[in-house]
This record gives sequence, structure tokens and C-alpha cells, in this order.
Amino acid sequence: MPVKPPRPRLPSLNALRAFEAAARLESFTKAADELSVTAGAITQQIKQLEAALGFPVFRRLAQGVALTEAAREALPRLTRGFDMLGQAVQALREAEPNRPLAIAALPCIAQLWLSPRLPALHRAFPDLQISVAAMEEPPDPRREPYDLSLFYREAAEAGAVQSGVDAILPVCTPAIAGRLASPADLAGETLLHDAVWRGDWARWLAFAAPDAKIDAGRGPAFSLYSLALDAALSGSGILMGRMSLVAPHLAAGRLAAPFRQAMPMPDRLTLAPAMGPGAHAHRLEIMEWLAGSEDSGVQI
Repeated sequence: MPVKPPRPRLPSLNALRAFEAAARLESFTKAADELSVTAGAITQQIKQLEAALGFPVFRRLAQGVALTEAAREALPRLTRGFDMLGQAVQALREAEPNRPLAIAALPCIAQLWLSPRLPALHRAFPDLQISVAAMEEPPDPRREPYDLSLFYREAAEAGAVQSGVDAILPVCTPAIAGRLASPADLAGETLLHDAVWRGDWARWLAFAAPDAKIDAGRGPAFSLYSLALDAALSGSGILMGRMSLVAPHLAAGRLAAPFRQAMPMPDRLTLAPAMGPGAHAHRLEIMEWLAGSEDSGVQI
């Protein structure tokens, strides 16, 4: 009777996953962020992998770590393997017809652009469940199971739809706008900043008022654009507004634009669908509906 030899035991899948992420990103910290664990957990998983293999996969250096040659050679196959696992899991998800449609969006877009559209979207698709995840970077479609993404991008990938040209310009309450005759008057006002777009005031001043003696860096900064917008709506100062996000407030008269010089931006609001296996069956219908929505004042 033939004897079938046992399959060789593989190292822990978690250890392999930690190594693949750390090697691909060339950083234990970035791998920890991607896998939602601590950098210490990544270090421990790498040690477990090295113990199971019997040799190191990283060379410890004074200024960090570097892949060994053997590890560098194995990395592409490991990456393909995890990508294939991810695609297989997404294909399983597609087999469930009633699963929620998953949307990933930049936090300010999720709060200020997408959220106002959700009631009408639910009325248009009453049987559809939707989940929204706010994140700072677009998801990797090979590893993160989202059906649609909404981010600011300069170039549109295949199948994506972009808004018209976006622009920035100062916005504030009508009461504040009434006392601003020219950009030079900003010297006596509070400038509000979004922490991510902190440089927008300097960009706009260089574009619209290069001779104005304004300190573009002064004033409070907010970690969320929505918080900065709330401060502007309450009369706490003047915000460098992005038209795709503040247009409804301008149209309603809650905010005013005291100066006409709007600076075009290279990146535009971009709606992109997932194209791989596991994508939601209704993703293109929802994308078409969102692309045709008009209540922001900025057309997609």
C-alpha cells in the first residue's frame, strides 16, 4: 500500500502575512498600520517566522532592517498568494446577494459630500444596504473589499468618473464677508485651516494676492475638514473652502465668498468602482446614481 507523505507544515499564516506586508512596504510601522496591529506585534510575528524557518528573513542594521536575498526572492510569490487569497474571499462575498455595498471615502467626502446624498440613495434603492468607511488613503482593491471609493485624485483610473474642475477660495459667514473689501483685509481676521490641506492658504494667496502681507500659517488647524467648516459656519473665522465641499453652504447663503478669485485644483473628486471578483452586483448602478446627483452644486 503506497504511503502518501504528509504535506510540509507551513509557518503561521499570521506570521507570513506580517512578513509579506513588512517586506512589501519596507516598514514594520507601515505594515502594522495596514494590518491594524502594533509594530511590536509585527516584530513578534517576524521572529516567529524566522524561528519556524530556522534562518532570518531580515538583516538587522543600525538604521533599521533590510530583506535578505532569499526573502526578497520569495516576496513576489507570497504577495501573489495573498492577493489570490483576497480575490477568493471576495468571490465568496459575491455569492451573498444581500450583502451591504461597501464604500470607502476620504473623511471629508464621506461627511460633507456622501452623507447628504444617503437619504435620497436609500429612497432610490430601498432594499440596498450600504456601509461607509472613512479612511485617509484609497483602499487597495487587491486587498481591501470595497465596492466603490470616493477620493480626490489627479488622474482617473479605468472605469472611474471625475467631477469637473474643483477650486479653492476663502469662505466665511456673510457678516464677516461684509467687512472684507480686498485680500489685504485678511490681515486682521482669523484664518481657519484643515490640517491635511494646511498649505492651501499659502497657495491661494500666492495665486490671488501675491502682494498682500498676510501670514498664511496663522490661525487654528483642525484634524477634520468638517470641524473647520463648522468653525467657519459659526463665525469663528475664514476657511479656505474647497468648492466641491462648501458649494451647498454657498448656495444656501450660510457661507459667502468675499473674493471672486477661485484657484483651480489639480485633483478632483473621483468615484471609482471595484473591478475584481467579489464586487457588488449593484456597484455600477449606485455609481451612476451618485454621478448624476446634483444637490452639491458641483457636477460629477
